[in-house]
Amino acid sequence: MTDFADRWGFEADKFWLRGERPSEPVEWREELQRWEAYGYPEVNEALSNNDGYSADSAKLFNIDEEMAKYFDGDLAQMTGPEHANLRKQVSNAFSPQFMAHLESRVHALASEYADTLEKFAKFNLLSDFVDHVAGIIFSELLGIPAEDRTMFKLVDQNMDQEAQMTQVDQGTEDGYFEQLIKPLQPLREMLGAHVDAKTKDPKDDLITLLSQVKKIDGSPMTRDQIINFIIGILGAGHLATPLLVGNTMLCLESFPEQYELVKADRSLIPGMLEETMRFLTPGAASYRATLQDVELGGKQIPKDTLIRVYLGAANRDPRQFPDPDTFDITRSPNPHLGFGRGAHYCMGGQMVRVETRVVFEVLFDRFPKLRVDPNIPPLFFNSPDFTGVRSGGLYVRVD
Repeated sequence: MTDFADRWGFEADKFWLRGERPSEPVEWREELQRWEAYGYPEVNEALSNNDGYSADSAKLFNIDEEMAKYFDGDLAQMTGPEHANLRKQVSNAFSPQFMAHLESRVHALASEYADTLEKFAKFNLLSDFVDHVAGIIFSELLGIPAEDRTMFKLVDQNMDQEAQMTQVDQGTEDGYFEQLIKPLQPLREMLGAHVDAKTKDPKDDLITLLSQVKKIDGSPMTRDQIINFIIGILGAGHLATPLLVGNTMLCLESFPEQYELVKADRSLIPGMLEETMRFLTPGAASYRATLQDVELGGKQIPKDTLIRVYLGAANRDPRQFPDPDTFDITRSPNPHLGFGRGAHYCMGGQMVRVETRVVFEVLFDRFPKLRVDPNIPPLFFNSPDFTGVRSGGLYVRVD
């Protein structure tokens, strides 16, 4: 399986992409001063057991009180009844009516951008096509006008900056979070202006919904909490679809028999996307904090300990998936952890599925010879937490 990783140039630390297995499903990394979990049962346990593990892991990083306020309202860091309450109310944004509208809207946008690209023999699949579709959809969900969408690029730049820091630096180097948060200040100001406007003049969008959310004590979310919530979902919101499209193209290129199979039978597109989420998991890792002394993978881990859980490695665990290093779009069942598990299962997962499915339906219709350009290597997010092609990093040929 080294052929796949070497062909595309994935970084060495993503060992599972090379078909390598860890010696143990859970281990202590002395150089990082933390525990890491790689096995499917172990990662599933850490994600699902709310009594033993918490998503509120930021408290275990070296952050001061000033930095901590930027996590207040971030859904990914919330736990317990407050998290369940907010999640329940926000889920109203993803109603059946919205999902029905989403499909037709994505098809219209994808067709529109395909029209502009038909005259080219090659183009950038992400920055010329998918980024636009996903960005417009997410902006419309939030209720943000076109002129402000360019601010989303700050999130991409933020991820690039994070990638330049080593795994040892992350969370342990003084000023780490400050270096990541300060560049987002223009984005925070733009979002704050929209929060103010929609609080005074409500619209039918997610920012308005957030301004009307009631916490358990009956109080509304604060302005800063709403901003933190939006920034918290921005990375997943406008990057998830491009990452899934890009990763799927790499898989199809590497397994041409699967590519021919799905082109001949479009009903296999959903299974293709689920298999990409397993085989080349975009969200490769997450974090959990122990709420009590726990045993995980036969290891005793004390309370208030940070654990990095590798969803990407868990999705290649042969204890769960037969022939895990083969990309098989007909794999069933496919209980991958690509969208997480438990209370923090990705709320927008179905939205990403619909967007990506429709994008591929349009791509297969309009560009039957679509393939990765062999002369231009893909560019990846060089991050331990993400696996995938970055914006502007995937050229394709259609001639």
